[in-house]
Amino acid sequence: MGLNNQWMQRDLSVLWHPCTQMKDHEHMPIIPIQRGDGVWLHDFEGNRYIDAVSSWWVNIFGHANPYINQKVKDQLDQLEHVILAGFSHTPVIELSEKLVAMTPAPLTRCFYADNGSSCIEVALKMSFHYWLNSGKPQKKRFITLSNSYHGETLAALAVGDVGLYKETYQPLLMDVITVPSPDCYFRESGQSWEDHSRAMFAHMEQTLAEHHEEVAAVIVEPLIQCAGGMRMYHPVYLKLLREACDRYGVHLIHDEIAVGFGRTGSLFACEQAGIAPDFLCLSKALTGGYLPMAVCLTNDRIYQAFYDDYETLRAFLHSHSYTGNPLACAAALATLELFEQNNVIEANRVLSAHMAKATAHFAEHPHVAEVRQTGMVLAIEMVKDKTSREAYPWQERRGIRVYQHALKHQALLRPLGSVVYFMPPYVITPEQIDHLASVAWEGIQLATRD
Repeated sequence: MGLNNQWMQRDLSVLWHPCTQMKDHEHMPIIPIQRGDGVWLHDFEGNRYIDAVSSWWVNIFGHANPYINQKVKDQLDQLEHVILAGFSHTPVIELSEKLVAMTPAPLTRCFYADNGSSCIEVALKMSFHYWLNSGKPQKKRFITLSNSYHGETLAALAVGDVGLYKETYQPLLMDVITVPSPDCYFRESGQSWEDHSRAMFAHMEQTLAEHHEEVAAVIVEPLIQCAGGMRMYHPVYLKLLREACDRYGVHLIHDEIAVGFGRTGSLFACEQAGIAPDFLCLSKALTGGYLPMAVCLTNDRIYQAFYDDYETLRAFLHSHSYTGNPLACAAALATLELFEQNNVIEANRVLSAHMAKATAHFAEHPHVAEVRQTGMVLAIEMVKDKTSREAYPWQERRGIRVYQHALKHQALLRPLGSVVYFMPPYVITPEQIDHLASVAWEGIQLATRD
């Protein structure tokens, strides 16, 4: 029995993996990873895999990055953790200062959580509580986009709209208002992304006009609906939405948990619309993929609505044990310093252009409906019929065939249904992108053969 198999058997005797039908592992082996190095993951038997999905979109400067490693090690010798209620520490203060400086004005306050879903919960509760403190308790509903995903805790799940994750738990969820997404996959032939996104805003405008008096906030994933199949839309939608939220007196929550820190071609997706949300939720790449941490940034107007004497009970009494953990803050500071020391966004533009060039021919494949890209995220959507865009039945799991082929050829390409995508660490090379494109092409050929 090889080392990989030994570790797999030990795993299967005690673990229950996330987002997994465990019975699959009767025929799809788990791959135990011994170490990481840059874009590479190495198993126990000498095989290696390009981490094309950044280990669920968290890693941006490579595995075992020497700079981040050293900063975390240095912090470990100073302070591993301290309660953030009544106490503070240097890394969380410095990190907050950097985040306020680099995010769009007027975001001035940082509230920390442990992960992306918890961060969404913070934003939802904070928005509702703001209106409660402002004498408008009726504003307690939320508007979301179809095909959206915001996490899997109950409130975060409620404001999402991907049935695979949500339908089972529907009886436990609060009621929300769902508006059709500006998803440009459904644009008319010859219609631009901007024109389609602008036209789709009519649904949001009408909904806000009808429901703004009972709505606390609109929540969106700006530019890319990631878990919804990497569906994309134009920044004009965000600009129109900001204007409408101001007009109707409704908060705007941006979930940039997956797309923040350079994924979309700018440091934050909201920059491409020239706007700032009322709540900006960040996680994943925040710590470079090292440690779980999230932050919800908001403005001073919202902060002041909670600032009062204790006896008024207007404080935001929400907490996590590991809020603002110093080790996670050290990893985040190191990650932000790498942005400061290197022209990351410009380098990413070169890499994203290479990704586009390396996959341009996929658009001619008889079973590829679309190759779409925003910044460092590129998606290839397989379909049964190219002309009608009829999807493959989900039960056929065509994407898994690409995944299995890729594992045999040094690549981790975990699909989203029938969507194969690249969302790699920023340290990937053009040659490694070419390899991913070659493997993906071969995998799609195999997956669509019958």
